[in-house]
Amino acid sequence: MTARLLDGTALSQQMRGQIAQRAAQLAERGTRPGLAVILVGDDPASQVYVRNKVKACGEAGFHSVLERYDASLGEAELLARIEALNADPAIHGILVQTPLPKHINPQKVIATIATHKDVDGYSVLSGGELLTGLPGLRPCTPYGCMKLIESIDYDLRGKHAVVIGRSNTVGKPMALLLLQANATVTICHSATPDLARHTREADVIVAAVGRRNTVTREMVKPGVVVVDVGMNRNDAGKLCGDVDFEGVSQVASAITPVPGGVGPMTITMLLSNTLQAAELAAG
Repeated sequence: MTARLLDGTALSQQMRGQIAQRAAQLAERGTRPGLAVILVGDDPASQVYVRNKVKACGEAGFHSVLERYDASLGEAELLARIEALNADPAIHGILVQTPLPKHINPQKVIATIATHKDVDGYSVLSGGELLTGLPGLRPCTPYGCMKLIESIDYDLRGKHAVVIGRSNTVGKPMALLLLQANATVTICHSATPDLARHTREADVIVAAVGRRNTVTREMVKPGVVVVDVGMNRNDAGKLCGDVDFEGVSQVASAITPVPGGVGPMTITMLLSNTLQAAELAAG
């Protein structure tokens, strides 16, 4: 392999150490960062994600609250609970784990979370802050992607970045963050003809479509920086991303592995957002 490895595990550990230090300093001033996590139903994957988030909070010295509810919980009851957490000064971040039961509208849930406690960065107001360049809480996964690129001192100014995927959680905010860093951005998606024509011109590729081998060696130019957000399984059942790692790593200058790339950064940026919200609350 010729590409430099964008090691999300190592960067995450480094950043969590810094976050814990800042959290301890904030606690000495009387404010302990607090995160409330709400889980509705018994989705197995959600239970794992929630457990990892609560564990990370404890390791960083945060106060965390995990609230579990049966899948029969009514939408009105959930929204009322979120409103109560909005008013709780000990809670600086609120996260409602998805997916939610079908009778609960996720957009209503996101809209109910106070913007200054929206540590997922998913609300319309949070999105508006990002779009207009205002400071705010950024979506965790694209925020983590940016930190990985920053970790190798890569100057995005004037570079051509291609984002594959247009989701509200990754693709769109990723494009906006790259624009803020003065990159020239192309967004590709399922209706884009000849994806390879765009990726061959890219200095940076962020793949976030959830389909393996979306990007292969023949589709990239030498020296490209590749961030793989995808999480899939190959024919042997092993985790893999959207990028053909073995092939592309022979051409790229830097690339994220899967697992161990973007994944560890997502929870780290959740901690970072919660800390930022707590610091703002503390003045």
